[in-house]
Amino acid sequence: MTLDQLRIFLAVARRGNMTRAAQDLRMTQSAVSASVAALETQHQVRLFDRIGRGIALTPEGRAFIPAAEAVLARAGTAQVLLEDLRQDTRGLLRLHASQTVASYWLPPHLVRLNELHPGITIALAVGNTEQVARAVQEGEADLGFVEGDVRHSGLRRQVVARDELVLVLAADHPLATQKFLDAGDYRRLAWVLREQGSGTRAEFESHLQTMGLTLADLDLAFECPSNEALLAAVGAGRMAAMLSRRAVGAHPGIAARTVDWAPAPRRPFAALTHPDRHRTRAVTALLALVSA
Repeated sequence: MTLDQLRIFLAVARRGNMTRAAQDLRMTQSAVSASVAALETQHQVRLFDRIGRGIALTPEGRAFIPAAEAVLARAGTAQVLLEDLRQDTRGLLRLHASQTVASYWLPPHLVRLNELHPGITIALAVGNTEQVARAVQEGEADLGFVEGDVRHSGLRRQVVARDELVLVLAADHPLATQKFLDAGDYRRLAWVLREQGSGTRAEFESHLQTMGLTLADLDLAFECPSNEALLAAVGAGRMAAMLSRRAVGAHPGIAARTVDWAPAPRRPFAALTHPDRHRTRAVTALLALVSA
């Protein structure tokens, strides 16, 4: 079994199609098919069922996915370690960041990192807070940036910035200019919110507690994993959302209200590292920049 065979297997499993997997990998379809067949033959197990021109994972194939992903993650960690043994600050820096952090706070720091250390190759993946913490825990990320608290208590957490949520309404919404809001106003609003696992959602739920409310008390229209989609929904109708002030910016037709009728929903941005994994020079360089 080789790392290339594992990469090819996972690409086919994700795509459910040899041709599309081959395109992603920039390989020929015959090479992809031969690699999968060789893996199955070597270990005498069928990973895919061939159904006409299509393929489908077998139960054995589905069971093998987590192990294959774990091996590739460990191989990536080993590659990063070997690259970091050089004397200069260079090599691959695998970053995972939650959406608000990745979109509105982190980019200027990455630009500065590139200016100071052009030998560092940055690979940034975006997810919600829970997904980022899991990536750091499992070794898929060298460094994570998240909003608020995380459930993975074994990770090392360093606060690097502060953020504040604001109530977002259409500029012509009747409550956009009302001086004070109360729990009754919240109940009458139709809300759109981020998905489970999002730091923004977790902070919103904490804010609701200060108002004597829970999500069950609200009219929830829908949820989605995108700040921009929520802003578009607010701008298009009578929806309300609670989002980072950084995410709202200067969107036309949107009113961002600072919460002054309850404790302001403020939260930290934090860097996550694994205490038992090697901290590369690239990680140290970025942490120094964002902490300055």
